[in-house]
Amino acid sequence: MALLQSQLLALSDGYRESAASWEEVLTDLKQRGLKMAPKLAIGDGSLGFWKAVTKLWPETDQQRCWVHKTANVLEKLPKAMQPKVKEALHDIWQAETREEAYKAFEHCIERFNPKYPGAMDCLAKDKDSMLAFYDYPAENWQHIRTTNPIESVFATVRLRTAKTKNCGSRITTLTMAFKLMETAQKKWFRLRGYNLLADVINGVKFVNGIKQAEDQKQNAA
Repeated sequence: MALLQSQLLALSDGYRESAASWEEVLTDLKQRGLKMAPKLAIGDGSLGFWKAVTKLWPETDQQRCWVHKTANVLEKLPKAMQPKVKEALHDIWQAETREEAYKAFEHCIERFNPKYPGAMDCLAKDKDSMLAFYDYPAENWQHIRTTNPIESVFATVRLRTAKTKNCGSRITTLTMAFKLMETAQKKWFRLRGYNLLADVINGVKFVNGIKQAEDQKQNAA
């Protein structure tokens, strides 16, 4: 029942998350049997990852992590302004529909751009990829709007590898990281709305998180 359970698929060392390093990881997945490109890729602002995804899986939708994007925007603001802007960002990704999210997006930029153009440029440049989740089941949104479900795992690995830096070989370090992730994997929560994943894989259309019936798809066409 692989579709119902989150799983660690690959682990590799790379150079500063470069496009070449990520391409190596994704190519390895394909060579080990991943025949169908993922429907959705979720990540932070790592340009290397997105370049590799675009090259090897051009049909895959891209969702930028809202937690990372929020942090990137807020760090460009005075501390006194951060709560107001954070609330405006919440209004975007908590909107019920893509249309409402676009309105909140434009309102946020219009409101804060005069004084804080750098922060608003940071937000605006990834507009489409910030809202890709609206094409997927609403039950999944909690998990796919952010990379948070796996961030705690990365934090544990970073902590251990930092503590043991230069204390072992490359293979030893990779083995340690693998065992830490393998252990953490046992505690991963099942994706909410996992029963809808088969529909997603089979190409069933979702609009604003709602599954579209066959007659609705024909009328939309």
